[in-house]
Amino acid sequence: MPQERPKGRNIELAAGADLQSALNAARPGDTLSLAAGATFVGPFTLPQKTGAGWIVVRSASEDRLPSTTNRVDPSYARFMPKLEANGEPVITAAPGAHNYWLVGLEIRPRRGVFLHDLVRLGAEHDAHKQNAPSSIMIERCYLHGDADVGSRRGLAMNSACTQVSDSYFADFKEVGADSQAIAAWNGPGPFRIVNNYLEAAGENLMFGGADPSVQGLVPSDIEIRQNYFKKPLAWKTPASQDKAWSVKNLFELKNARRVLIEGNLFENNWVNAQSGFAILMTVRNQQGGAPWSVVEDVAFVNNVVRHSAAGVYILGHDDNWPSGQAKRIRIANNLFDDIGGTTWGGGGTLLQLIGGPVDVVVDHNTGFHTYNVIMAEGVPQQRFVFSNNIVQQNQYGIIGTGTGPGLPTLSTYFPGAVVTGNVIVGGDKASYPPKNYFPATLNDVRFAEDLHTAPRLAGSSPYHDMASDGTDVGVDVALLTRLAALAHAPPQARADAK
Repeated sequence: MPQERPKGRNIELAAGADLQSALNAARPGDTLSLAAGATFVGPFTLPQKTGAGWIVVRSASEDRLPSTTNRVDPSYARFMPKLEANGEPVITAAPGAHNYWLVGLEIRPRRGVFLHDLVRLGAEHDAHKQNAPSSIMIERCYLHGDADVGSRRGLAMNSACTQVSDSYFADFKEVGADSQAIAAWNGPGPFRIVNNYLEAAGENLMFGGADPSVQGLVPSDIEIRQNYFKKPLAWKTPASQDKAWSVKNLFELKNARRVLIEGNLFENNWVNAQSGFAILMTVRNQQGGAPWSVVEDVAFVNNVVRHSAAGVYILGHDDNWPSGQAKRIRIANNLFDDIGGTTWGGGGTLLQLIGGPVDVVVDHNTGFHTYNVIMAEGVPQQRFVFSNNIVQQNQYGIIGTGTGPGLPTLSTYFPGAVVTGNVIVGGDKASYPPKNYFPATLNDVRFAEDLHTAPRLAGSSPYHDMASDGTDVGVDVALLTRLAALAHAPPQARADAK
């Protein structure tokens, strides 16, 4: 993606100007500067152009927005032109359209209108990979559904080489159906989702969820960093049935390859249309037409997940249709806080593994949860590693369907697993492999600071420098802070976290 703006013509569009005609006439290298506060009524199509230069569509008051790499929020809407539509997507991209850079735009439905997609990049039923729009950037934009009736999706990202950064997605919600801030299922990638606020009822961000029309396609090379995923608590107790939005999870992979999820904050998820897991990595050949679907080569690292009914759910194979396998998944240096309990609808399992995922590594996480550490079921899982974590035994600790806690479950569902260096609070030493630790209470762990925001071990902790790699057991708080899982939340969220 480019680091500098093109230096072609600057074309100013005042209120009432014909934006579609300007898009049609624009040449690579041109900038279309739209008057702040002006409303441009679509739908609009980004045309396919020859040449490799960028066409920029931006707010003429861009200098009033936060600088690049700083996220906008609704308070900046007064400096943005308004792009809206009634019944169709506000913005679509023609087959093969490329090199469009959208900056500082408010993209919304007409008041009181429910839209399925605000921005639609690529056609979900197009079987030709070369038709996917490519080299698309959405930067410091504000995309939102209607506050009263919602919208299904902010961005249908069935494209190639797409970046969404420093933007704000809100009010994507629907009754009786899934809704997403961003979803991708028929685009090859690569995708870069960095420093956005992502709000949706169903899945805030999802890859997969429908069968790709392109044969063999797996969305790949995905970077998801320093975003704030949230469901507003007002959605939890709706004022009326027509506002009972269908809530599922905060993040889901159903068909994805080579994914980095790092430095994000995931917040608020409760039992509703699903069982309340915040993070899902569940292989799905959704309608039965994509048996190549996989979830593989995933790193979920240096994130904060808090205020959720349950933690992470990994499914090895689709249990409805033939599929590929979930494999090579690393979950490392994450803080899981306030997982389970009556506020979120029960649950409280930290990690659920079903159906035979392979090469799953869970290392140096700290979890404050109300139920089991691990729940297992189905096909035994090969080459599982569970190391250097701080967790709570609670009722059963590591448990599987039809097996006893600890060693019986490990031998049945995780043969040959490496389970070492863990602090399992309240656990029974006799039920687990050697070289793990079993303090009676959390107080016996000896945290240096507030364990719900910065659970750093005190120097006097018996588990200081006692991990299998010679470091402290549990999350590395300094690394987590440096990678800004909390610092990239809006100011109010940062204040709430202190």
